[in-house]
Amino acid sequence: MALIGVFDSGVGGLSILDEALHQLPEHDYIYLADSLNAPYGEKSSEWISARSLALCHHLAKQGCDAIVVACNTATAEAIAQIRAELSEIPIIGVEPGIKPAAMQSQNGVVGVLATEATLNSDKFNALLATLPAHCRIIKQAGAGLVPLIEAGAANDSETLELLATHLLPIQEAGADTLVLGCTHYPFLRQSIRKLLGDSMTIIDTSEAVVRQLKRQLEARYPAKENESSRSTLGAVCFISSKDEAKLQQMAQELMNADLAGHALSAARLTALES
Repeated sequence: MALIGVFDSGVGGLSILDEALHQLPEHDYIYLADSLNAPYGEKSSEWISARSLALCHHLAKQGCDAIVVACNTATAEAIAQIRAELSEIPIIGVEPGIKPAAMQSQNGVVGVLATEATLNSDKFNALLATLPAHCRIIKQAGAGLVPLIEAGAANDSETLELLATHLLPIQEAGADTLVLGCTHYPFLRQSIRKLLGDSMTIIDTSEAVVRQLKRQLEARYPAKENESSRSTLGAVCFISSKDEAKLQQMAQELMNADLAGHALSAARLTALES
């Protein structure tokens, strides 16, 4: 079986891990959360790039056969350099699903809720340039949401109030489709539905990311994929730069996957090799 690394600034990438355990439960996983430095969206491009690269090198040294950069901000700022330096293994990134949103929107008005760093990145703006001319994109930074989710307050009233403030410009613009441009934000889906109702189409790219991971594994490691019929579930190791026990607890609270069938472990990331 393959060993797959999943990296995020904090708990947001658990939404990707959750989908991976649904589609590819037989593989082993390392989930690496850099919670000591979360959120990434408010840091400089240079810092994000250097830190993301260092963490992916760390995962590669653990023997990972593939790495998912399960952070929109890290993908936007660092994916090209990560792929260049770790070319021997598949590196799968995440990006806001604005293309599928543009295709699904009935009125051509699409809201994108993401971090400031993602919205300002060259990668995101290059993606915008590929959209049809009739499509109107309403960009909205979700400042303050990630720290609340990291604190375990995704469903608290304070989070709901802040989320409502961020969603208001998207509502006022008449958007009928909302792109969740940060892997933390799927954990706000219930609150978003409470505020926007069921008529809003919500685009979350977790399924597409894991499908791409599966294709990459099949192409690069056919022998490992031929073993994928094993009935046992893979192991999951949670590594945090801040609090590994809290990370594992939040995974059990936030994820839909039943982690009880997987061999679980947790560890602290104390230092990175230079």
